[in-house]
Amino acid sequence: MVWIAGVLALYMAWAIGANDVANAMGTSVGSGALTLSAAVVVAGVLEFSGAFFAGAHVTKTVRKGMLDVSMVPVDDMTFGMLAALASAGTLLLVATRFGLPVSTTHSIVGAIVGFGAVAVDFNAVAWGKVAQIVASWVTSPLLGGLLAYFIFNLLRVTILEHDKPLDQIKKIGPLFFFYVFFIIGLVTLFKGLKHLGLDFSFLQALGLSALLGLMAAGVGAWFLHHVHVEDVDDSDFHFRSLERVFVVLQILTACAVAFAHGSNDVANSIGPLAAVVGIAKTVEAKAPVEAWMLAVGGLGICFGLATWGYRVMETVGKKITELTPSRGFAAELAAATTIVLASRLGIPVSTTHILVGAVFGVGLARGIGALDLRVVGSILISWVATLPISAVLSVFFFYTFKALLSP
Repeated sequence: MVWIAGVLALYMAWAIGANDVANAMGTSVGSGALTLSAAVVVAGVLEFSGAFFAGAHVTKTVRKGMLDVSMVPVDDMTFGMLAALASAGTLLLVATRFGLPVSTTHSIVGAIVGFGAVAVDFNAVAWGKVAQIVASWVTSPLLGGLLAYFIFNLLRVTILEHDKPLDQIKKIGPLFFFYVFFIIGLVTLFKGLKHLGLDFSFLQALGLSALLGLMAAGVGAWFLHHVHVEDVDDSDFHFRSLERVFVVLQILTACAVAFAHGSNDVANSIGPLAAVVGIAKTVEAKAPVEAWMLAVGGLGICFGLATWGYRVMETVGKKITELTPSRGFAAELAAATTIVLASRLGIPVSTTHILVGAVFGVGLARGIGALDLRVVGSILISWVATLPISAVLSVFFFYTFKALLSP
């Protein structure tokens, strides 16, 4: 059972990398900040790092928070977790084939709730926890969109529309360097390394993250001071030299989003695996998340990114609204903040919802005409359909595994 669960977890992680990685790198590719091959390499490293070093927090919520495990027979719990991985991975596979950025969190939570409610007992589902997560699916894209709207308008007022925008970016730019590395440091150090024996208090993590941010701000100030500028007006990119500065800032925020995405979404593949391993070892779905499980999830995400990630990248990066490095930077900075907060609170939010909401917010800041509403509409429809489809598939796979693997 553990071997089957491991293979299915790898399959699910591959599907996550193929579909959801667009949320981390789609805007960078769409704005031209990174080539597709460079995005694959950068995101691969950061996704794996986030999954391995900071992925244990949310994994516990997905593994144990959805069901009252005391009401579920041991064998049924095993078959159900296998079914959840198989159904969610299959749904993501089909969605990726058509370039639809669906929510992996919707997929796995819907699958767990589906087999729990139909195949086991309606009361076995922790509906209160499910309601909290469903609420986060509404609030997280709104928060991402509002933050992106605010950040882009702030950039526009303080830099893009300033009389001397290049001088302004040299003054304000180090603050952005500080903030991005502060967020990365905080999500890594505050309880993110407990499974490796490093347990920092919140104040310790805050101090070390601030130190990391200050070092990054110093490097950023040096970089901005040595940037060669051209006073050339460009109707699409405002100033060519100014956008080159935002290329660097956007790549940094893309790294933050990739790290945060890995830390949050690895739970969708590893949570059910941890439950199966726990049952195999202790006859309870309460075994700790082990480093090898996080490694399986991280490697699967990287492989999915390298093979099929380009399909959904195009939708997120190019089809919703026209992105430049400054616009992509605003969207990704807002998304990184939202994702990191959710990860630290242990809420498995949808990275897809957050990033699409942030891209929508940036487009809305330029007027409703800057958005392709047909693309936005098709994405929203795919979001609504994800949860019920994954639930139905999960019930099908549950009975299939039960028939094939029962002694």
